[in-house]
Amino acid sequence: MDERRLVAGDWDWCRLRAVCTAETRRVLGSSDAVQDATQEALMRAWRQQSTCLTPADPIPWVRAIARREALRISARRTEAPLDADAEPGTTSDLDRSIGAIDLDRALDALGAAERSVLVLRYWEDLTQAEAARRLDIPAGTARVRLHRARARLRGHLEDYAES
Repeated sequence: MDERRLVAGDWDWCRLRAVCTAETRRVLGSSDAVQDATQEALMRAWRQQSTCLTPADPIPWVRAIARREALRISARRTEAPLDADAEPGTTSDLDRSIGAIDLDRALDALGAAERSVLVLRYWEDLTQAEAARRLDIPAGTARVRLHRARARLRGHLEDYAES
């Protein structure tokens, strides 16, 4: 019998649900779509559990599924036509698109070392230690770069928001 199948059958699905909910909430914010994205991600993970390459530690794999599902839902929202009748002060699709552009511009303003540690930590969902290993730098250096990158990114985003 396949060892992956045995380990996958022992997964803690309650814990994985909490991981999915946290990840979809991180991507979508506090919206009604969080539960939909979480449910869809868990269904995908359940159906595809035999394809997980790390069945002894499925959390990163399931988190990636949840992130993709949340991004898919977010993209569907931005593809919808702009609501001209939206009440003033509400976040429109246009506002979200502008925010995405500002984030891209802010990331472009960072140095390569800062950008790479941010990408590994938040887009590839690695821990600081894993990012340090991947970049072949000491863990303390990765921690400092990440701290400085977040501060510079925050500053750039604030600058774009003011302009």
